[in-house]
Amino acid sequence: MADQIKVTLKKSGIGRNEYFTKVLKGLGLTKLHKTVVVPDTPEIRGMIRKVEHMVSVED
Repeated sequence: MADQIKVTLKKSGIGRNEYFTKVLKGLGLTKLHKTVVVPDTPEIRGMIRKVEHMVSVED
């Protein structure tokens, strides 16, 4: 099984550029303090890097 990453939304996407809210939705983060487990792929890492100021990440 591939490695997994836990991503938690810490700051809201409200009032931010629409791009950030689309990236959060793509990660499955829709509400504050919601945690999702996603596969550790280069694509997901790139999405996390775009919104790293809004999320926290655990390996």
